[in-house]
Amino acid sequence: MWPDKESDIDYLNFNETAESIKDLITENHLLPISVGIFGDWGAGKSTILELTKKTLEERNQDYIQVHFDAWLYQGYDDAKAALLETIASTLIKEAEGNKRLTDKAKEFAGRINKIRMMGLLMDGGAALAGVPTMGAMQRLMNFFSGGEDGERDAEDFKDGIEGAKEIGKKQKDLLEPKKLMSPPKEIRDFREAYSKLLEDFNKPLVVYVDNLDRCSPFNAISTLEAIRLFLFLPNTAFVIAADEDMIRLAVSEYHKGATQRHQTDYLDKLIQIPVHVPRPGVLEVRAYLMMLIAQDHGIENSELEVLRGLLEESLRMSWRQPQITIDELLDGKEIHEAAELRSKFVVAEQLAPLLAESPNINGNPRIVKRLLNQIRMRKKTAHRRGMQLDEKTITKLVLFERCLGTQATNKLYELIDKEEGYPKVLSDLENPEIELESIQLPEEWKLDLSFIDKWSRLPPKFTDMDLTPAAYLSRESIPMGIVNSVMSGAAQQLVGQLMKQKVRVSKVNADAIKNTPKEEFIAVMDGLIDNFRAIGDWGEMPAGMYGAVLLAKQDRKCATNLLTFIKGLPRQRWLNPIIKELEGTK
Repeated sequence: MWPDKESDIDYLNFNETAESIKDLITENHLLPISVGIFGDWGAGKSTILELTKKTLEERNQDYIQVHFDAWLYQGYDDAKAALLETIASTLIKEAEGNKRLTDKAKEFAGRINKIRMMGLLMDGGAALAGVPTMGAMQRLMNFFSGGEDGERDAEDFKDGIEGAKEIGKKQKDLLEPKKLMSPPKEIRDFREAYSKLLEDFNKPLVVYVDNLDRCSPFNAISTLEAIRLFLFLPNTAFVIAADEDMIRLAVSEYHKGATQRHQTDYLDKLIQIPVHVPRPGVLEVRAYLMMLIAQDHGIENSELEVLRGLLEESLRMSWRQPQITIDELLDGKEIHEAAELRSKFVVAEQLAPLLAESPNINGNPRIVKRLLNQIRMRKKTAHRRGMQLDEKTITKLVLFERCLGTQATNKLYELIDKEEGYPKVLSDLENPEIELESIQLPEEWKLDLSFIDKWSRLPPKFTDMDLTPAAYLSRESIPMGIVNSVMSGAAQQLVGQLMKQKVRVSKVNADAIKNTPKEEFIAVMDGLIDNFRAIGDWGEMPAGMYGAVLLAKQDRKCATNLLTFIKGLPRQRWLNPIIKELEGTK
């Protein structure tokens, strides 16, 4: 099994991207700087962060590096404070052994309490009370950049606290009517204390912010607002990993009524240099699969690094020379059971085009890794039950499930049952003398003929194989395997949102669909249909049906899958207009 987390070992030639970010950070004349690493869920943003940190550690020049995982503080009442305190605690630790620096670091940390209290007054209180705070937030944002000045009475900030009794009690001393606060002065003092502290350290501070797009809109924007405190201060770099579209959605959710231009302006002001994670192509997926397989095969670290270096060099030079062959890769290596490893590499080479080009996978490293883990789990289950199923057979079926979805997969297993383990359509597909166009394929399979054609050529051949055990094993695993195991958090959240939709039009859900990777659409529709299967009475339209139709309008495969499911339901009057609508979408 492979861990589903970021790596500090480069399997996808992300080192080139990490090196480019490192070059930006280490150019002193470019500091201060903010770099955004943008990409979809599972694209490799966190890995690029780790690789950047690693490349920076290898330099002779000393850097203070802070890693902040915004997701870990998702439940905190003040996300801004979490980031500020993480930076402060790192600086205090860095100053150990130097009393003068330690005192300065602690004095700087003390200033965070005042900043934190202002954040709670204006954001935390308002959020808990359900009070819009666009005006108050705008004033604080102006303070960050020096746009306003002067002392303010605490009453100026009190509008965001009505109804938030707990926070009101904690900050009672700040709510006294005669108590004066000067946010501009406090923020100026905070920034000045930080600047002097970094000057005394005489080394740059690099802050890596990860998993921002996994947070609620409130916490995501709160973290970004904390970053504003440090923008344009000497010797500081922020490297922020996020799904750009998810952050735009967070801006529109947080600042109600924000236009598309405001969403863009917000990001542009925070992120000076955007870096987009390159989408892996066939060669990158091939190298990634080979490295995962080699690691699982038990190759020692030294040999593993040699393989990685050869594959990385081949990827770097792919623009002018052929890719390194499997035999060239293994030549001269002392590897246990080398023949078996070679056989696995051959399968990886055959899988790579499908994993890279299928619109439901698109070479996404996390999806690829989760599919491999799903295959491994099924293989272990088969072994425990005494089923004589090899990994290639399980792999081929899992790939079918992921790329064509539940409806097409159910049709496959229906044919396996009906024809006692030997579906004729599979024999026809594997027969080189029969043209694909002349084969009578199930309607559910016609969604992606290119995939079907390539998939049928994958080993092993199913023509003379009894698929009954494989179908039984896969059928048991479909709900867990498709809907949960390889679905992103954003996609799972989308299933929940769409299932609550009771009206035909929902701008919130339309935006959520727009900001969900397209390769997740089939999995989301499968999740919706799985929820519908639990409904016993179809006399009235259930909640979520309009949500499913909304998604179906965005994707032809989703429309076909939903239409196939609906046509199998007891005929109801309310279903007729939906069927007509979906038939027009196909």
